[in-house]
Amino acid sequence: MEEQEVVSGENKALRSLNADVETHVNFINQSKQSARAWWLDYSGHPVSYGDIRTDGLLRMDTFLTHPWVFRASRNGAKLLANQQDVYMPTAATEYEEDGKPKFLNVVIATPVYSLQECCLMLIRNLVEEEDYGRLDIPESLKTDLRQRPDLLKELGLINRLRIGVLT
Repeated sequence: MEEQEVVSGENKALRSLNADVETHVNFINQSKQSARAWWLDYSGHPVSYGDIRTDGLLRMDTFLTHPWVFRASRNGAKLLANQQDVYMPTAATEYEEDGKPKFLNVVIATPVYSLQECCLMLIRNLVEEEDYGRLDIPESLKTDLRQRPDLLKELGLINRLRIGVLT
C-alpha cells in the first residue's frame, strides 16, 4: 500500500507514520502460550499493549500505518500475525448494519522454529544462565544460549532488510 511507504532513505525504519485512517482489529492468540502485543510508535520504538492469553483476543482500534509485532510473553520468542513477522493493518472491507466497520480478525500463531531454536528455548527454561558453562555442549551452542530473543535487535534487522542493507 503506497501510504505505508516512506520516501526518505533515512526514514525507512519500521514505525507508525500517521493516524489518518482508522481500522479495527481483533488480535486472536492461537499460539500455545501468552502473546505480548507490541505497537511500533512514531519513532519505531515498541510499546507494549499487554499480554493476550492462549485463545484470548485483544480488540484494538488502530490505524493503517501502525505496525504491530508479537512475542511470547514468557521468553520473547517470535510469534506471527497472519503469518507475518510484522502486521500492517488493512482497511475494513465489511460493515455492520449501522455502517460501522467490522473488526478484522488477525491470528497470532507460533512459527515453525528450527530444531536448534526449539532446543535452545527448552534449555533456557530448564537451566539457569549461570550454569550454561557446565553443560557438555559445544561452545558455539553456549554462546547461542546466552543470546536470548531481543525485540530491539530483531527490529533493527527487519529495518536493515527493509532499506536493503542486508540481502
